[in-house]
Amino acid sequence: MRVTVEIPDQFVSNLLPAGKDAARRLLEDTVAASYRERRLTMEQVRQLLGFATRMKVDPFQQRYEIYDYTVDDLEKDMAALDGLLGSRTNRKTA
Repeated sequence: MRVTVEIPDQFVSNLLPAGKDAARRLLEDTVAASYRERRLTMEQVRQLLGFATRMKVDPFQQRYEIYDYTVDDLEKDMAALDGLLGSRTNRKTA
């Protein structure tokens, strides 16, 4: 699908950095927003942006500050760390 977007001249410099491909920038912005809203999967992001591998998606996510790390992930990691530190402390005191 081809989409044409008309942007008034007075806003172009605010929305699109000079020297950047406007179509690519708008595609990336749309894909990033859709991924954040869970409307796209990682694989769909990869395909839409033409990345050969999943690893190529990581820099894109970093650029758009998209982090797939939830509070639940943090709690699991903290529990695992507590378990490791607890077992380490128990070995030192034994």
